Amino acid sequence: MPELPDITVYIEALEARILRQTLEHVRVVGPFLLRTASPPIQAVEGKTVRELRRVGKRIAIGLQDDLWLVLHLMIAGRLHWTRPGVKLAPKRALAAFDFSHGSLLLTEAGSQRRASLHVVQGEEGLRELDPGGLDVLAADLATFAARLIASNHTLKRALTDPRLFSGIGNAYSDEILHRAQLSPVALTQRLGEGDIARLHDATQRVLTEWVERMRGEAHGEFPENVTAFRGAMAVHGKYGKPCPRCGTKVQRIRYASNETNYCPQCQTGGKLLADRALSRLMKQDWPRTLEELEALKDSRK
Repeated sequence: MPELPDITVYIEALEARILRQTLEHVRVVGPFLLRTASPPIQAVEGKTVRELRRVGKRIAIGLQDDLWLVLHLMIAGRLHWTRPGVKLAPKRALAAFDFSHGSLLLTEAGSQRRASLHVVQGEEGLRELDPGGLDVLAADLATFAARLIASNHTLKRALTDPRLFSGIGNAYSDEILHRAQLSPVALTQRLGEGDIARLHDATQRVLTEWVERMRGEAHGEFPENVTAFRGAMAVHGKYGKPCPRCGTKVQRIRYASNETNYCPQCQTGGKLLADRALSRLMKQDWPRTLEELEALKDSRK
């Protein structure tokens, strides 16, 4: 799912192309994409784009008459800038937003259709779609700490909760926790002041660095390589690969359709975190340390 760095770079690319331009026509072909009926989608046609804004992991396009198009790309939705009036491929295209000099194309890979489009009126309409998470890049340490420890959750859950922190998902939470050298299952209310300060610093540095990296990769063009798995990431998507800090093999916890990647040496004191499904299956045979894991692998050769 595109997260804060991806959304930021998308918005910057859109500002360069559609700000102060007239949205001539909207073509929606995805039957489940449009989630609102009032105002009607036709109300935005012929209106000039006045502003672009990030709302959590959503992209909000503000137009005349205080109308907003709000896009949530979810896991597989992506944006593309293409020629005016581009033909919509039925298997992947969900919508096109046509301007005189180009079209913004929304596509979604796979068979599941999770991306959404809302048309709302004014700031109140935007607030209804905003989960209320803290803008971590603008938050000082005290504000960040207060939000973090307001309730007792694991760090992974807290960072990815859109009601607590804005724009952080599965990928960048892995990178932040690795940078901070903190366990993803550490409880927020048991962290020391030094841990929280380190997490705050890591959060701001990781997100800022990836925004800059993605700007550089785009070279002023529209960003097409938006993905949750990047070669330069330290641990996310790197299961079994060496940690860039210590060389220990990256491990993972799998749950539902997501997984958490972490370095046991840097983040958990050498302990393996229990994969809920697999550890339930193996019960007492579940390895607790890297040494036990390697011994288990050797015994099965």
